[in-house]
Amino acid sequence: MTDAPVRVLLVDDQTLVRQGIRGLLALTPEVEVVGEGADGDEALRLLDECDVDVLLLDLRMPGRDGIATLAAMRERDVHVPVLVLTTFDDEELVLQALRGGARGYLLKDVTLEQLVNTVRSLASGGTVLQPALTERLLRAMVERPEIIEGIQRPEPLTAREVDVLRLAAAGWSNREIAHGLHLAEGTVKNHMSSVLLKLGVRDRTRAVLRALELRLLT
Repeated sequence: MTDAPVRVLLVDDQTLVRQGIRGLLALTPEVEVVGEGADGDEALRLLDECDVDVLLLDLRMPGRDGIATLAAMRERDVHVPVLVLTTFDDEELVLQALRGGARGYLLKDVTLEQLVNTVRSLASGGTVLQPALTERLLRAMVERPEIIEGIQRPEPLTAREVDVLRLAAAGWSNREIAHGLHLAEGTVKNHMSSVLLKLGVRDRTRAVLRALELRLLT
């Protein structure tokens, strides 16, 4: 018996982009596109009407954009995991999306395999960080410190916790981190739990974002 496909809602104002992503996802039985929308209002309506596992969301859209859509989802207590697809021409916008609750972010030029693996991970409760984007966010924060002004510093992380978080930012799993640092996987999980607690966040995506904002990974 095979697993049911992950049900995806695709929201992007560019018809050609939606058609391209939908065409790619149609090549795999692991994902099923159950709806399409061109703006945030359509996204919210379709979230009410369709059984959705993951929302693929563009940030720049006319009317209700991606940031406003995330805010509306929080207000309506909608807990569908959100994957931001971006061309990455505005670092601050991506930061706002992650602060707003997005569970992952990818560039629109990712491969089908990367996209499917990310969708499956989010549907299973995971978070996904694309290393190329993490590096560019870090660079942006160094070059434009004004976008992270006023952030309070948490309890300091230990050197080992920083090691674990740096590898998590590079997209490594707990098992890969354990192998790379010659630790037990349970020890890595404990370190990550401590990181989440100290940074006051609930998952890896926001832990890495917070660490980038605080320049803990430089």
